[in-house]
Amino acid sequence: MDCQRKSVIYYDTHEVIRKLSVTTMFTEQKFNIPELKGISAKTVEEHLKLYAGYVKNANSILEKIPEYEGYAKEDTFAPYVVSELHRRFSFEFDGMRNHEYYFSAFERGPTPLTGEGLKKAIEKDFGSFDTWLARFKTVAKTRGIGWAMLYYDKTSSKLLNAWIDEQHLGHLTGLSPILALDMWEHSFVADYQPSGKGMYIDDFFENLNWSMIEKNFVSAC
Repeated sequence: MDCQRKSVIYYDTHEVIRKLSVTTMFTEQKFNIPELKGISAKTVEEHLKLYAGYVKNANSILEKIPEYEGYAKEDTFAPYVVSELHRRFSFEFDGMRNHEYYFSAFERGPTPLTGEGLKKAIEKDFGSFDTWLARFKTVAKTRGIGWAMLYYDKTSSKLLNAWIDEQHLGHLTGLSPILALDMWEHSFVADYQPSGKGMYIDDFFENLNWSMIEKNFVSAC
């Protein structure tokens, strides 16, 4: 499938959060994750608990924002609390969504990249799959805690790699995530030790169900 260019609509973040706080609660997703190469079931179990925490915290913030807004006339400090809640929301929300991309890529076990759409797009933008893979792995080895991400930009019809600090710093505005690799220590240290980061990255790709990633690409087009 070839991607067709579509318009991107940008929203005022505070207005979106205000509406979400009244109408929306986020739901913890369940993932069908089989036994993985290198990544233990215990690590997956503990990692899923952390993901659940992001969902819980995102919902909690949405509940608290209207409450503290109601204090604004009585407490001059309340607006500062509301501002901090908005800042923290981006961390919790992106932590939730990043993990959903991460875990969904493992569902139902590994399959090769056979779909023509994503494969052709990678070859067009990077020359070959192997070239893209080498560059993505280099991004994943960036020092610090964060994520290696593959994005699709509708405006330029282009795939781009990026490093995200923590959960929310450095996301490419208006672009759709296609693949997310968690490089926080909790995702690999118990199984690989700190010196085994490269092995974890290699095994991550051995465990991928590329049909799930292809779906992300199709949805982004």
